[in-house]
Amino acid sequence: MGRFDEQFKLIHHNIEQAVKGKGEVIELLILALVCGGHVLIEDVPGVGKTTLGKALARSVEVSFGRIQFTPDLLPVDITGTSVFNRASGTFEFRPGPVFSNIVLADEINRASPKAQSALLEAMGEQQVTLDGVTRRLEPPFTVIATQNPLEYEGTYPLPESQMDRFLMRLQVGYPDRGSEDSILVGRGAQEPVDLIEPVADAAVVRWMSEQLEQVHVSGPLRSYLLDVAAATRRHPGLALGLSPRGVLAVLRLARARAAAASRDYVTPDDIKALAPAVLPHRLLPKPDSRVRGLQSSDIVTEIIDSVPMPRQRARAV
Repeated sequence: MGRFDEQFKLIHHNIEQAVKGKGEVIELLILALVCGGHVLIEDVPGVGKTTLGKALARSVEVSFGRIQFTPDLLPVDITGTSVFNRASGTFEFRPGPVFSNIVLADEINRASPKAQSALLEAMGEQQVTLDGVTRRLEPPFTVIATQNPLEYEGTYPLPESQMDRFLMRLQVGYPDRGSEDSILVGRGAQEPVDLIEPVADAAVVRWMSEQLEQVHVSGPLRSYLLDVAAATRRHPGLALGLSPRGVLAVLRLARARAAAASRDYVTPDDIKALAPAVLPHRLLPKPDSRVRGLQSSDIVTEIIDSVPMPRQRARAV
């Protein structure tokens, strides 16, 4: 199947054909897929959130399900339901869109908390339980959710338990002038994302995921990550610090980032680079912090700058 970094670059380049000027966001999105994690893309309408998810799905030849979240969406619209078959006299299960390798949950915060909760078990345990029967979801399994800012009309905030299940939260942002000009020039009768052909499949993604176990993480680096987690839990401005699931998420992503950079070991810079996308949405500022305008992203920056980095060599045990 080739090398990890070569396959990573191949998928990255393929997505860039449809999404211009967002190399860093694309990189993080592919890292999440390889790690079997989920991504929350939060930004204003029209900056390419949905296009990003569709471009990733078209670059990898796997099953794709799209759910348009609306206020009247029901949990069974996501998970599926059992339908009575008169011919056989039995109930048959009709799987919902969550039984796909890549699930695009569009505008997830426009649905009620009851509908949002239908994704909790799938995202956390890669399985769905209905009518007392548990059904496994085939790997790779990644939920790419988009949401509009909470101050927009008709939105429901995601609960902390669901936020913690997202491997990372990303913001797309507006494109720079050059990228936006190339979008105007390249826009023809067809959408660019519709012209993308697959460059990988499910077997390739699973193989890439297995390679992460070969990436070395030194003892001092593990200690550094634990120090960062401890700093979030005792920070006076936070009511909720980093969970053990969050620590594991950073470690796995750091391994994937190292492999994508042709390294077989993790460095402190991997953790520092991933922190803004992986940590803030897992933290809960205290009310007085919010009143002072202090956001969790500001606290993450403060902690990363204050926790001493390991001086030992990266390959040290």
